[in-house]
Amino acid sequence: MRLAVRRALAGLPPGVMTLVACSGGADSLALAAALAFEAPRSGRPAGGVTVDHGLQDGSAERSERVVLAMASLGLDPAGAVAVTVGTEGGPENAARVARYEALDQAARRLRAGAVFLGHTRDDQAETVLLGLARGSGARSLAGMPSSFVRHLDRDKQAHNGQGSHERDHYGQCEVRYERPLLELDRATTRRACEALGLEPWDDPHNDDPSYARVRVRREALPVLERTLGPGVAEALARTARLLRDDADALDDLAAEALARACVPGEDGLSVEVLEGLNRAVRTRVLRAAAIEAGSPAGTLAAVHVDDVDRLVTGWRGQRHVDLPGGIRAYRRYGRLLFGRA
Repeated sequence: MRLAVRRALAGLPPGVMTLVACSGGADSLALAAALAFEAPRSGRPAGGVTVDHGLQDGSAERSERVVLAMASLGLDPAGAVAVTVGTEGGPENAARVARYEALDQAARRLRAGAVFLGHTRDDQAETVLLGLARGSGARSLAGMPSSFVRHLDRDKQAHNGQGSHERDHYGQCEVRYERPLLELDRATTRRACEALGLEPWDDPHNDDPSYARVRVRREALPVLERTLGPGVAEALARTARLLRDDADALDDLAAEALARACVPGEDGLSVEVLEGLNRAVRTRVLRAAAIEAGSPAGTLAAVHVDDVDRLVTGWRGQRHVDLPGGIRAYRRYGRLLFGRA
């Protein structure tokens, strides 16, 4: 655990604050302990934050206990943030959105160089299986990245009364996240807590079969292990890592192709350029253009992109394609355009 954290810290600027997001579960609690041990030895301050979603009775009291646990490990500052969880995209997605927004703001307030998340190899395997079930393509099967950056929504900040003065004060418009434990399994984090005398909290939602991820964890993965032999989770995580390299390369090619398809002074994308692209690259270009036009990434599915692709490769005078978010794709005079329906 400490070695994984040490490697993650080595890639960060020296002397900057590192935060750990800690729910009190075994994974994040063990990560918090490892960060508290390693950060001072690398000359970096380290703090912790827990997010109270307010979805269960006694959540505020549990958050207080997590804060005390983080402080006892030596994390300073250690604090809790209460959030209001909406309903858009279902309970899991709404809780995730609220959690990340709270972590973003905590990181900006403390000028943190990174926020550490406690996802493990088992979480990665579950993510890959869920992506496989959705049929979402290589990017979904690539699972969770070990490192990513969230760019803050300036429009939302302004809407919340956080205008340019606050952005200047915090001086940070993006937040970096790290997942140091993606190469370690969940059992290792439990053993680490036992070795340190830490008592993790087991979230009852992690045993609720109404959540697809819980069914994958409790039913699908054990069946695969019994049928195919041990090591399925490790193999799925390894597949995700390999596919991520491929998906990153294709995304780079798509970004270059998108730039070529945009003709200065003209709206939309050049159909001639799009026709000359490999399908794997072209569909990525079309997806990126649709999202940029306002179609939500979370609901823009492969079937939508396929319909838009037919405006390029199977043009028979179709009028338009309706996309999530009230966006419409249509073809006019050799240009593929996106706009409000």
